[in-house]
Amino acid sequence: MIRRVPFTGDEKQSLHTGLDRHRDVVLWKLEGLDDEQVRRPMTPSGTSLLGLVKHLACVEYGWFCDTFGREAEPLWFDPFGNEDMTIAPDETTAAIVDFYGRARAAADRTVRELPLDALGTSWNGNEVSLRWVLIHMLEDTVRHAGHMDILRELIDGATGDFPGPP
Repeated sequence: MIRRVPFTGDEKQSLHTGLDRHRDVVLWKLEGLDDEQVRRPMTPSGTSLLGLVKHLACVEYGWFCDTFGREAEPLWFDPFGNEDMTIAPDETTAAIVDFYGRARAAADRTVRELPLDALGTSWNGNEVSLRWVLIHMLEDTVRHAGHMDILRELIDGATGDFPGPP
């Protein structure tokens, strides 16, 4: 199912649906690839498809849960040491995809339960609203989905938001 931002939705619904749409794109970028392909570093900095999924899971927990004092899964890696962008040999594709799913679910609970004007304190000490976090995460997810589109094209030529004709 391809999600579409509602043409007449309210602000919260529109932002959340837009984020969900691009979250789904992120997962599609992994479909049909084997473990070696999703883990393969495709840039000099070591960026891989699976590393981007791990990063996005980490920042979903950080921005939506930690910022608003909500429960977040303990991390087994140091996101400030760039470990959120790398895949360790013992980390499986399934485990990272499941981690992303749990992060999305936790973030979605925050979005459902708090008003857009709810305030929280970010990791860097800034006071931010849920509205700002939704916009920021939409920007971050879209940016990384674009990176993933390029990486996927380099791996097997697949491009676009979803498989098949638009």
